[in-house]
Amino acid sequence: MATKRILKELRELQRDPPVLCSAGPIGEDMFHWQATIIGPIESPYTGGVFLVDINFTKDYPFKPPKVIFKTKVFHPNVNSNGSICLDILKDQWSPALTISKVLLSVCSLLTDPNPDDPLVPEIANIYKTDRVRYEATARSWTQKYASQ
Repeated sequence: MATKRILKELRELQRDPPVLCSAGPIGEDMFHWQATIIGPIESPYTGGVFLVDINFTKDYPFKPPKVIFKTKVFHPNVNSNGSICLDILKDQWSPALTISKVLLSVCSLLTDPNPDDPLVPEIANIYKTDRVRYEATARSWTQKYASQ
């Protein structure tokens, strides 16, 4: 079941990729993908190319994939291990979601952080109290870690 669904999503991604995103299997392993997210224009991540690791479980699509940033990113909802705090990757997962929708949600999270449900409270605090410093640091990290 999982393999069939993953193959279907791969074909859809290749035919109609989400804006600023691409993804596909690493080698022959259909359960391990790498995705690329281009930093959204209206964000401090503009110009960055962010690598994301996707691991599908054997229970996919009934369980969410494990999605983590491989590229360092300064963000209240992404920790130093690349883990992402996003409801659809946890308790709000639905089998109706696809990896394309997940990537769009991660991309959207770059534009609109959720400082009220942070994975990194210190960064959330900077976001809430000193937006100029937050954006400058996020831009700096993007140039340092996500520029080609």
